[in-house]
Parts: sequence; C-alpha cells; structure tokens
Amino acid sequence: MVSLFSPPPNTSSRRDTQRVLLRNISWQTYQALLSDMGDHRSSRLAYDRGTLEITMPSDLHEFIKHLLERIIIALTEELNLKVRGVGSVTLNREDLQRGVEPDSGFYIQNASQIRGRKLDLVNNPPPDLVVEVDITNPSTRRLKIYQSLQIPEFWRCTEQAIEIKHLQNGEYVSCEYSLAFPMVSAAIIQQFLEQGKDTDDDNTVIRSLRSWIQQQQSSR
Repeated sequence: MVSLFSPPPNTSSRRDTQRVLLRNISWQTYQALLSDMGDHRSSRLAYDRGTLEITMPSDLHEFIKHLLERIIIALTEELNLKVRGVGSVTLNREDLQRGVEPDSGFYIQNASQIRGRKLDLVNNPPPDLVVEVDITNPSTRRLKIYQSLQIPEFWRCTEQAIEIKHLQNGEYVSCEYSLAFPMVSAAIIQQFLEQGKDTDDDNTVIRSLRSWIQQQQSSR
C-alpha cells in the first residue's frame, strides 16, 4: 500500500515515534510526572487506570501534525467559525482515573464556553475535535481514553489515510464527513495532506485549501 507520507531520501531525522508503556502507576505518580516534566517538552503522556503511556514523536509526526493544525485553523477562518486551539493540553479526569495529551485539540462548537487559560473537564466540556498522528504505532489505548472523556470527534492520521470518527452511543464510529466541518470529508483532508507531501511550502497547501473552500461556498 502506498504511504501517505514518506521521509525525504537520505534523511537523518528519526523516522519512528517511540512509545514506552508503564504499568501499576498511581494517579499521584502520574500527576507528579506531569509536574516534573513541565510543559516545554516533546513527549506526551496518556494515563488509563494504572497504565501510563509515554510517547516521543518523530520529526515526521510533527510535520504532519503542524500541517493538520493549519488546515483546521484555515477551515475555521474561511467558514467564519469560532475556534479555541488547546494544542497538546493535558485532559485529566481524576474521577475516571484517565488522562491524555492529544497531538492537537480544538474547541469549535463549544469555543464560546471556554474562557481564561485553565481547563477543567469536570466543569467544562471536552474539546470538540482531537487529532492523533499514528505513523508507526496505533493509538488504540488513547482512543479509549477519548471515548471515556466523551470527545465528539476524533481524526486519526495513519500512513495510508485520514480517518474521521464520531462518538455515537458511547462508541467511535468511522464517518465520511466531519462534525465540526460538515462540508469536509476524510478524502478532502487526505488530498491536502498529499499535496503537503509533494511541496516544501505549507503555505501553498493552505492557499489551495482556501481556494477550494471558496469554490464550494460560491457553488451553493
């Protein structure tokens, strides 16, 4: 199967995203690790009732994540939607004994409800959309955490394709179109990611995306 993204020839950057799995970790230890590691780090943590996963993204992973973030922001701008990006913010629920740091998270439908710089998932809704880039390792464990946090929409980027999943009756279901952007399908997102593979300029991709959105709107 053809890969959606391939590293440039003769590249020296790390290809594989690294994951470490630790078991029998208490919530208190997980919180202490978050505090000790601080906010300025590349690793991301996911905690599920005693199991701690530490992910160290590859360079390729970060390139794709950044382009997806720009695509989402451009969509909100062109469609005149509010957005509050929360990046890889830690989404913790002590009552569920679960926590996760997505590759990217966004409030779109519920952007107006998020004020200030402190996120409390007990009193605030979860992000409307989270993104995970799965180049070499599946995010099955993280998917279950998002499910328990009741995050409505989940985008998963693999080497082959983009998957859009909606939370329906407590389970994620694969869907063709986005909840946050009903005019946008997984195939369209993949199209612009493919373009990003073939150019050295992200701005070129975003200009093409904006042009596509404007054409769709003018044809209605």
